[in-house]
Amino acid sequence: MTDSLTGRVALVTGGSKGIGKAVALALAEAGADVAICARKMAGLEPVADAVRATGRRAFATVCDVTDAEQVNRLPTVVNEALGPIDILVNNAGASESHKFVGHPDDLWARMLEINLTGVYRVCKAVVPGMIERKWGRIITIASISSKVGARYVAAYTASKHGVLGLTRALAVELNPYQITVNAICPGYVDTPMTDANVANMVARTGKPEDEIRRIISSGNPQGRLIAPEEVAAVAVMLAGEAARGITAQAINVDGGTLTY
Repeated sequence: MTDSLTGRVALVTGGSKGIGKAVALALAEAGADVAICARKMAGLEPVADAVRATGRRAFATVCDVTDAEQVNRLPTVVNEALGPIDILVNNAGASESHKFVGHPDDLWARMLEINLTGVYRVCKAVVPGMIERKWGRIITIASISSKVGARYVAAYTASKHGVLGLTRALAVELNPYQITVNAICPGYVDTPMTDANVANMVARTGKPEDEIRRIISSGNPQGRLIAPEEVAAVAVMLAGEAARGITAQAINVDGGTLTY
């Protein structure tokens, strides 16, 4: 049984939908007060209302993780609303694809800026408070693309490999302060991001949507997409005191797609 997160304050980036929404609700159900942010306010308030419906406090704010000034303000505004951040879930991210020959430089820069530098920025803003209080949980939603490569996603894969390297380096550096740092590596998850990827594949290949979804699902030995709630359950586990011995890890939630 997961230990209670009562009294803890969590921040979830990219918290308006998909995995971020599921994580925010799961943390609230485990007892945490939850702050959520995203680039636009639309979508955040319904999630905040759902958090409040669990009996926990919620706070929603706009923050683009590619904007250093907005990120640097996050700890202050969350502290004013809920208290110091104990649990950080880096979920904000994006996925775009292109064959490597003729790969757009702006796509490369965008993937690294959102998926890697964004995580770096948020961690840099939040970690000093965790060090001061000598307790913290940093959980980054990575991808199985943190561990393996695939066609047409050079920029996305490079950004996610970088996230895993950052996770491991921070875990070592922050260990003396009772701060654990871990990554969760999902396969394809049933989220709006996957919907967008499917639509892109349909447009590029001309294949029907149901065929594309079958192809994607067949990469999972269980023959399905992962549910966001499955990823959220691992995040809640890592956030608890019972997981204090788990750090520098990259936990797959992929139905057995990868075996390491």
